Amino acid sequence: MPQNKLPISLLLSYGVTAIPLAMLGLPLYIYLPTFYAQNVGLSVTLVGLILFFSRLTDVVSDPLVGLYSDRFESKYGKRKPFMLFGGVFLAISFYALIHPPEIYRELWLLVFSMLVYLGWSIISIPYLAWSAEITTSYHEKTRLSAAREISTILGALAALLIPYLYSVSEDAGKSIDILYVAFVFLLLIMLPLTLMGVKEGEAKTSHNVGYKEIKKLWQKVPTLRNLQMAFALNSLANALPATLFLFYVELVLQEASQTGALLLLYFASGIVGLPFWTMLSKKIGKRKTWQASMLLASTAFVFVPLLGEGDLVWFAFITFISGLSLGADMALPSSIQADIVQKIQSAKKSYAGILFGIWAMLTKFALALAVGLGFVILGAVGFEPDAPTPLALITLALLYGTAPVGFKLFAFWMIRDYEESTPI
Repeated sequence: MPQNKLPISLLLSYGVTAIPLAMLGLPLYIYLPTFYAQNVGLSVTLVGLILFFSRLTDVVSDPLVGLYSDRFESKYGKRKPFMLFGGVFLAISFYALIHPPEIYRELWLLVFSMLVYLGWSIISIPYLAWSAEITTSYHEKTRLSAAREISTILGALAALLIPYLYSVSEDAGKSIDILYVAFVFLLLIMLPLTLMGVKEGEAKTSHNVGYKEIKKLWQKVPTLRNLQMAFALNSLANALPATLFLFYVELVLQEASQTGALLLLYFASGIVGLPFWTMLSKKIGKRKTWQASMLLASTAFVFVPLLGEGDLVWFAFITFISGLSLGADMALPSSIQADIVQKIQSAKKSYAGILFGIWAMLTKFALALAVGLGFVILGAVGFEPDAPTPLALITLALLYGTAPVGFKLFAFWMIRDYEESTPI
């Protein structure tokens, strides 16, 4: 596609599928661990370990999905068939995951969480890779990513509002059930809009790109390797608070009734901030803008461990400030990777699918590590949701507020040498 400005209709058509995916993503990453720990009755340590090990399969499956998406050929294109199949597979797998039987609950969580992550990969990796192929323009790729991530935030906001409106936001099980129905309904509408509204075009088909060549790329292009490592660290920094949010608000702040309102504030501020980050990236570049967003979030979050019962207003202020960085965290790293994909793409080789497969793998590995790390450490200090000890509450506050700052600063350092003007 030429480097002309993308029409709004195309941006909307591409972005809308992110709405139902985000609506499923919120219960998957926030409500599911709590649901299996409180409603199903598994220990927090066991839930953390099972979800961590189930996501380890993404180390293999995500790059493979990306690789075969690059190699796939059909009269319907190379990305669209994967997305259609992945949507159906994801809906069926998640329904089973949130309806565990009375027996073999641990095995059920392991198997169906693995299948859910696989279905998520099959739809989301081609969806992400497509953004590197729709346009070759530097700034239009940012607009395309921004359209997708605004839809993601809108989906997350809807996922928060629906349980809140039905007065079940404090019940993880009921919230998951309602959000699943909403997810299926919107997927049936939004996915066809994307598949029919965006022309896939003549993307390069690659039969000879594999893991060995990706390893050579990392050696040849340290920019790519450092970007992906920084993205993984930053994703971990974001995933830890997301995983522990419900516990932190309920047990440290003693404000369980305000969880929905706080999450709404966070995602709403993300929408408010995204246009600013998009404009700033045009002036100082994507890398510096992303780094600025990391510093803003870190500056706000460093005060979280000092809060306690009665500090709801201060926490809401921190939530708003850190939420402003959300849009930059979501849109800019993937846009930078799309730029790198554009530079290394050759006449006979397509790298978009496999590189975004690795990207998705890093995202889910960070989320898995957040659940595993957070829940295992809490279990080691004797954390019990019904009767937390002072040591458990201090540990929870440090995991929620201090550890993410360290990870973000490390990510900031990892991409310090990336120069967007330097050709690869």
